[in-house]
Amino acid sequence: MLIALVKTMRPRQWPKNGLVYIPLFFDGKLSDPESFVRTTIAFILLCFMSSGVYIMNDLMDIEKDRQHPEKRNRPLPSGQLNPKVAAVAAFVFIAGSLVAGYFLSTAFTVVLAVYFLLQVAYTFYLKNIVLVDVMVLSAGFILRVAAGVEVINVERFSPWLYVCTGLLALFLALGKRRHELIILGDEAGNHRAILADYNLDLIDRLIGIVTTSAVVAYSLYTFLSEGLPANNLMMLTIPLVLYAVFRYLYLIHVRHEGGAPEEIFLRDRPMQLTLVIWASIVFLVLYVVV
Repeated sequence: MLIALVKTMRPRQWPKNGLVYIPLFFDGKLSDPESFVRTTIAFILLCFMSSGVYIMNDLMDIEKDRQHPEKRNRPLPSGQLNPKVAAVAAFVFIAGSLVAGYFLSTAFTVVLAVYFLLQVAYTFYLKNIVLVDVMVLSAGFILRVAAGVEVINVERFSPWLYVCTGLLALFLALGKRRHELIILGDEAGNHRAILADYNLDLIDRLIGIVTTSAVVAYSLYTFLSEGLPANNLMMLTIPLVLYAVFRYLYLIHVRHEGGAPEEIFLRDRPMQLTLVIWASIVFLVLYVVV
């Protein structure tokens, strides 16, 4: 039962909460012990909150997940985890993270509460509204970054990073919808009602718009943000961002991946190498060559 509960918490999804470190990293505070500890605590609380939300979603979608070729093997739809145990765990994770967050920062607690309410609205209503469903998923990523802003005293953090994060998250959400349409085929609407309102042509057009917007937004950030060094060296990272976007498009269009974006980042070596090089250059620009 414990193993089944841990699986339902989806620890593989926790790296998404690493976005809370973006304000710390881009504000030049990696070497500040207090800011690092506060951000790490925020990361842990976000993991518990998101796990509680994942469990809540799985409880709501048990019957639909039993029709999915992959999700039917999850602990709840397969019967490995008792729904009552899952419900209690979800309440403890959600309430506990809110209470603990209050002692860290009131504003951070507000962000957590907004994230939770947004996810509740998504579970019960917003996930059934075409286009709004993927935008809500994107908003969840933006709130993770906002959570990182509220637990430290930011000085050089640029609002452009909210725009870039939101567009990137929207890109990943659309890629996931595309993957679902492909693997489920004519049964897509039976598993997730909103999929009946999408088709591959629409998804591909939306992905084209979002990827273009994301690259442009990031490019503007590298030479317009007041929080960056005046030497414009951050522009050196633009080709890496372009390659990462191209690589992901290759993976979802040619290799037909994209169902679980976090798994792509965990197993695709070229993507991992690109991210390491990008992070290294950003570190040098912000912390060494100032």
